[in-house]
Amino acid sequence: MTAPTDHTTANARTLISVDAMGGDQGPAAVVAGCLISAKANPDISFVLHGPEDVLRPLVAKHPVLEQRTKIRNAVGIVTMDDKPSQVVRSGKDTSMWSAVEAVRTGEASVAVSCGNTGALMALSMIRLRKLPGVNRPAIAVLYPSSNPSGFNVMLDVGADIRADADDLLRYALMGMSYARNGLDLKKPRIGLLNVGTEEHKGRTELKEAYDLIRDHETDAAYEFVGFVEGGDISGNKADVIVTDGFTGNIAIKTGEGTASLIGQRLREAFKYSILSRLSSLLAYGSMMRLRKKIDPRRVNGGVFLGLNGTVVKSHGSADATGISAAIKLAAQLAENGFNDKLAARVAAALPTEEPAAQ
Repeated sequence: MTAPTDHTTANARTLISVDAMGGDQGPAAVVAGCLISAKANPDISFVLHGPEDVLRPLVAKHPVLEQRTKIRNAVGIVTMDDKPSQVVRSGKDTSMWSAVEAVRTGEASVAVSCGNTGALMALSMIRLRKLPGVNRPAIAVLYPSSNPSGFNVMLDVGADIRADADDLLRYALMGMSYARNGLDLKKPRIGLLNVGTEEHKGRTELKEAYDLIRDHETDAAYEFVGFVEGGDISGNKADVIVTDGFTGNIAIKTGEGTASLIGQRLREAFKYSILSRLSSLLAYGSMMRLRKKIDPRRVNGGVFLGLNGTVVKSHGSADATGISAAIKLAAQLAENGFNDKLAARVAAALPTEEPAAQ
């Protein structure tokens, strides 16, 4: 899973472009995340984008990071309240724009940002452009599941609220490529999210997408398991869950809210009485293992698929651990030559082109 790419040679590190100013916890958390990644992976380096007078002192504290980091001065900051159209029109001086631009020019292999999702997608689409054959890019996330890998790939989760049958086919192909390169699955199982598993259920575009995805099953070397339901998102019936951005975004945020509620109720239950407090001490080891397994920071990072370049969107509230996880994912995808493989896979589905699929 670490085959060299155009960006990685025996004498060169994979360069990660990082927007240092987008997160809720500020540039200190971003730099701390880069430090964790630098210590864990000697084969990556960074270009950090943001005000140099702010970033330079933070980086200088850590020699192991300083020797592998360039700082690109960008004084503007995209806030969570900024409209994507506004950022596209007048955001050239921002750290987000600068981070994406480093991928467009080929300086960096992949960009990572904790910033405004809408603005990041808009900038990425304008500066990187869509891959041939992609009408609507998608955001893919790793969703905790009962599969052996521990996760399912789910897309789209918010890049575009609409998706017709052909878009859903492209999502299936992109999600399959992501599962192969991100989860090391040779023949991913694809499921199409619907209100039931029967073939006659669902909207017209879902029924049309069902036929398209099924018809490409053999040529694209995946297994189509048909329609899946909401309960299968965290199950083991499929490895890739395909849906439109409206449904996907609601699904993941419902999951996050449910997980938060369960955690809150467990804490309340363990504090209920002296006996429950004692029980919590006895169960501490098991609870810590569970917490680690479902910790969202371990899989922090949604990947923008369908662009001429790879962009990883970290949670806005991510701490150093979460940012490090996003950087780890970015480096893994870059080292695998993921975007070239994804482009070939999507192009192979076009009736007018027949390049060799990856």
